[in-house]
Amino acid sequence: MATTSAPEELYFTPDQEANRLIATDPNALLIGFALDQQVTVQKAFSGPLELKRRLGHLDPARIAATPPEELSDVFRARPAIHRFPGAMADRVQKLCATIAAEYDGDGGRVWTEAASGADLRRRLAALPGIGDMKVRALIATVVNRYGVRPPGIDDVLPGHPTLGDVDSPEALDAYQAAKRAYKAKLRAAKT
Repeated sequence: MATTSAPEELYFTPDQEANRLIATDPNALLIGFALDQQVTVQKAFSGPLELKRRLGHLDPARIAATPPEELSDVFRARPAIHRFPGAMADRVQKLCATIAAEYDGDGGRVWTEAASGADLRRRLAALPGIGDMKVRALIATVVNRYGVRPPGIDDVLPGHPTLGDVDSPEALDAYQAAKRAYKAKLRAAKT
């Protein structure tokens, strides 16, 4: 079992309250990563705080038990939590159901109980809404920001910059600029 200590804040949004929530609540962090698709990092990671404000909690079992149409309405209320509120409500609900069923409602157990780097990668990849790129970013985040170091972690750490490298608002800006340049390079290579 890995021992960890949560940072006071992750600098993924301009909102200090949202940054504190995703830093101190593993469920919020995982929800933010699930929402991090086809919206800005700032929008995705502001989502958990807005969801908590609207629901009054981020309890995975309660979110999983919410009637899907009700949760979809919560996501759709203006301003919408995500660009694709219905799809993301479904994704977050499935993620929360897995956290509730497999980790007793504590998303932090995904990494604190990982036996090895490979086990951590497997656990993250098994979460609904967490694909390969997010797995790599989450691994870097829990290693760099929470001090998670199960045996073999160096074998699964990404060899490229990720959100896990972001330790300030300026670092987020630099990360996003590098990501835009990389995507532009990929687009140019296709033409």
